Amino acid sequence: MKKKFKMEDLDCANCAAKMEEAIKKIPGVKDASVSFMTQKMMVEAEEKDFDGIMKQVVSVCAKVEPDCKILI
Repeated sequence: MKKKFKMEDLDCANCAAKMEEAIKKIPGVKDASVSFMTQKMMVEAEEKDFDGIMKQVVSVCAKVEPDCKILI
């Protein structure tokens, strides 16, 4: 399952790269991308585990950029 999410207050391309790298390390994530320019994130993971994975994604992103919001 692949889903796209809009992001708010993502401040820099470096933070986006750090988020993308951290998300890809989460068990069950097949692929991920975070774009600073478009303020969007794509996450691909197993459908049955998707909700649990997204909780981890939100947590990881908050550690990198506390002000950034993922609009789910």
